[in-house]
Amino acid sequence: MAILAAGLSACGQEESNDTVAEGSSSSGSLGIRPQGDEEIAIDMSKIHNEDLPLIYDYIDEHIDEHVVNLQRWIQQPSISNTGEGIQESAEMVKGFFDQLGCQKSEVYDVGETKWGQQGNPVVYAHCDEGAEKTIVFYWMYDTMPITQPDLWKAPPFEGRLVEQAPYKKVLIGRGATNSKGPQMAMWNALMSIKAVTGKLPVNVIFVAEGDEERMSIGYNQFITDHPELFEDADAMYRFSSQSAGGGTSIRAGSEGCLFVELITSGENWGRGPVRSNIHGGNKRSVDAPAWRHVQMLSHLTSPDGNTVKIPGFYDDIEPLTPAVEERLRGMAENFDAKIAADNLGVARFISDDPYEIVKMARAGTAMNMDGIWGGNMFEGGSGAILPNRIVSKHNFRYVPNMSGPDIVRKLRAYLDDLGYQDVEINVVGDVPWAKTQSDSEYHRAAYSALQAMGLTVTPPSNVEAIMGGYWPAYLFAGRESPIDIPIVAGMAGLGGNSHAANEYYVIEGAGKTYGMAGAEKSVVTVLYSMAGLNGPIASMEEIAQVQ
Repeated sequence: MAILAAGLSACGQEESNDTVAEGSSSSGSLGIRPQGDEEIAIDMSKIHNEDLPLIYDYIDEHIDEHVVNLQRWIQQPSISNTGEGIQESAEMVKGFFDQLGCQKSEVYDVGETKWGQQGNPVVYAHCDEGAEKTIVFYWMYDTMPITQPDLWKAPPFEGRLVEQAPYKKVLIGRGATNSKGPQMAMWNALMSIKAVTGKLPVNVIFVAEGDEERMSIGYNQFITDHPELFEDADAMYRFSSQSAGGGTSIRAGSEGCLFVELITSGENWGRGPVRSNIHGGNKRSVDAPAWRHVQMLSHLTSPDGNTVKIPGFYDDIEPLTPAVEERLRGMAENFDAKIAADNLGVARFISDDPYEIVKMARAGTAMNMDGIWGGNMFEGGSGAILPNRIVSKHNFRYVPNMSGPDIVRKLRAYLDDLGYQDVEINVVGDVPWAKTQSDSEYHRAAYSALQAMGLTVTPPSNVEAIMGGYWPAYLFAGRESPIDIPIVAGMAGLGGNSHAANEYYVIEGAGKTYGMAGAEKSVVTVLYSMAGLNGPIASMEEIAQVQ
């Protein structure tokens, strides 16, 4: 999820070398400092509910246990693309919801999805607290595979705590930021509320999918089959993060994301090896599907890979409104391209202009090559192979008013016109974009709560939500949703290296970055504000005056 999240939020320190922190074991006392080296703090003059300070104190007192909870979850692999640990992780997540006291919890077998693949289980739970409002918590329990194990500074499924400047303690592990860290902060926050008060301020519905990293195919099937489970829902609250510079925004919508595989084979082509790979020495007299595949790919983008050459690809894009452009320029004002590139682990961005970078990330389109395989797949050494089949995987990021099926049609027509009728297009999945309003009472409540946390918050507005960061928002909001409720994403806490080696979540904060305790307190504050239990919710006019 949320590519460029670490980069776009990077207004703080650059990462540096790490050392193992004391108490990095998942047993015993970890010695976590709840406030770490933070220079940011809650404005208690904006906290009007007498339960909140008690809950904050409880979080501080139990932060070691809360970090251990995250370590144990990290130690359970849950890789959706291979299936490793998926069933066990689904049951583990159900256990979280049972421990919270939800009256109903169930692991759903979603069966075969509309893309022809078996979906991974969806975990659903309902916690009736007798409250006035019901909030859906969207979770994902699956993670990406480990593709470069030698680059990890700590084993990816250990959950080790290390020092990573400027933070004395971060947790390293697959899923640490995407997305077990922020989700565990949510669960710890809910458990803390119940420990102090005996009940939650809102009724809670959990929906946790195990297919986010493979296009939410099972989640799509579950929501399509069971919209009645969300009839009482008032809004959705999704995990999120802040920037290292103490900023955050109230996010809602999502870009579209289409995944396809392009397959070239000797069998379909009618040339080259047709049954299996053959010895590479045969290239002297036999055609190679691999070279055909490379030539085909060369027609799909400009030489730098940054412009899609499929005819009509850009035709349906809805122009950005002046209001959206203004918001993007506001987001770019405090964006440091060098720090963001360093945090993301890239040499530089396509553009050096902060506005152009932000616009690309939040409202841009792209065709990526996520991988290509066939034949000799071992780095180093030799081994002559002439492969009979080549597969490349691509994701298209798209925006209003583009559509995944239309992109596939245009791609098919283009390949046919070029003479590549034999190249197969396998649609892995498609997640449409979702463009939603972001000025509901729930967005304004989150704004007030995060401002009370001392964060600089980009305000909600009646501007339709800016794209950027794929996730399956379309199932709960927008034109294709059977439910269509407000979606709010906003909380403290920070992580990085999503989908990469050394994925991390900040445990002890520093400067204007909250650690895990601050992330949990932000969730508590947002929920009490959504419930109307922390004073009046600011109006849009009042928010505008603050700005």
